[in-house]
Amino acid sequence: MDIKKLIGEATEYDKKEMLEYKKPKSWLKSVSAFANGMGGKLLFGINDDGDVVGLADCERDCEIISETVKTKMDPIPEIHLVPETVDGKKIIVLTVFPGKETPYYYVGDGNRQAFVRIGNESVIADRTAIRRLVLKGAGTPYDSLTSPYEYKNMAFTKLRSVCKQRTHNEFLDTDYESWGIINENGELTNAGALIADESPVRHSRVFCTRWNGLTKAPGLMDAIDDTEFSGSLISLLQEATAFVARNSKKAWKKLPDDRQEMPEYPERAVLESCVNALIHRDYLDYGSEVHIDMFDDRLEIYSPGGMMDGTMVQNQDVLNVPSRRRNPVIADIFNRLRYMDRRGSGFKKIVEDYQMYANVSNGAKPVFKSELSSFFITLPNLQYVVKDVVKDVVKDVVKEQADILSIMAENPTVTAAELASMLGLTSRHIQRLIKDLVEKEIIRREGGRKLGKWIIL
Repeated sequence: MDIKKLIGEATEYDKKEMLEYKKPKSWLKSVSAFANGMGGKLLFGINDDGDVVGLADCERDCEIISETVKTKMDPIPEIHLVPETVDGKKIIVLTVFPGKETPYYYVGDGNRQAFVRIGNESVIADRTAIRRLVLKGAGTPYDSLTSPYEYKNMAFTKLRSVCKQRTHNEFLDTDYESWGIINENGELTNAGALIADESPVRHSRVFCTRWNGLTKAPGLMDAIDDTEFSGSLISLLQEATAFVARNSKKAWKKLPDDRQEMPEYPERAVLESCVNALIHRDYLDYGSEVHIDMFDDRLEIYSPGGMMDGTMVQNQDVLNVPSRRRNPVIADIFNRLRYMDRRGSGFKKIVEDYQMYANVSNGAKPVFKSELSSFFITLPNLQYVVKDVVKDVVKDVVKEQADILSIMAENPTVTAAELASMLGLTSRHIQRLIKDLVEKEIIRREGGRKLGKWIIL
């Protein structure tokens, strides 16, 4: 058996040197997380370095694993146990399939805990994650649930006018149910509450800020334009794109026989990014809103809620990310209004829009990044000219540090792990190089791990 091939085929996996009989939580938490997510594999008999050490009594361990899963998991997830021989040594491959009855709890030690995956770790699910898992297990998305607000108190003039404007069709009274705004009992859905003119869903807001410079650092006139929008999701989309437009400049590049428009941000890329933020955000996260931050060199859009399957978008080919809809009713409404299509091609459209300006973009590309509970899209300013910061400090740094500075100049939010991947260096080596740059006062870190940025001094 080719272990490297097995690991390569498994989207998620954990390695265990041995089966811990007395501490089953050490591996059952991964069983819970895999069942609550997109599935995964546990490899028993392989150490953290990937070396095959084998198991002393493979058959006995299989029996214990099977019995422990039955007695300490609720509900019992679907698993598949397979003993394998690698280099003459016995190992166990425990496959955990994605569950349909989420949440899956570990029950033991007087605790009842559900786990989810964050990166390559299994962590305890918080209240918001539990709510998501409950809805997932019930097969009912949030936006289709009955709203606590009454339909008779809502108005939908914005929906009607936009429907007429964009589709050339009248919005009929029968459309309220067929579009999912009300259910078969005439009750307002959460989607309907979000689409209503004066949406009562208070955390459905968009904060837009045009910052003066490259960071959010306080100073004289640190924010050039700062506005908070609330109301219908349709209004939020219109107001957000209008904010970007009025805080952007358009230029023209002269060509031999024509001229080419050179906006700061391609219009379709902005629209698709804002649609993505509003449609796919996690509306169960009551303490956060969509944020649009404009800087001299980039536009950043933050949306609560990571990828539906718990994966990290930065680790995938964004042109081939499968479409998974957290809010299918809202997505369908925006599709009917022709703001998007059903094929899940939003990321592709954003990338393609920048490719149209490849001759003037200096290699600038959109950046997609996700975490368990957040999603970020960064659109580079096509008109921004990055000063040659490396040239100014190259005498004080080694080549590897010069490469780091070049990347930081174009992408101030880049992480040490991303730098290591780009430059083919170890994370430890990258950390030493960055520490030296900080000590020489060439760079400094501003903000925390999630939302922080590198500042080149």
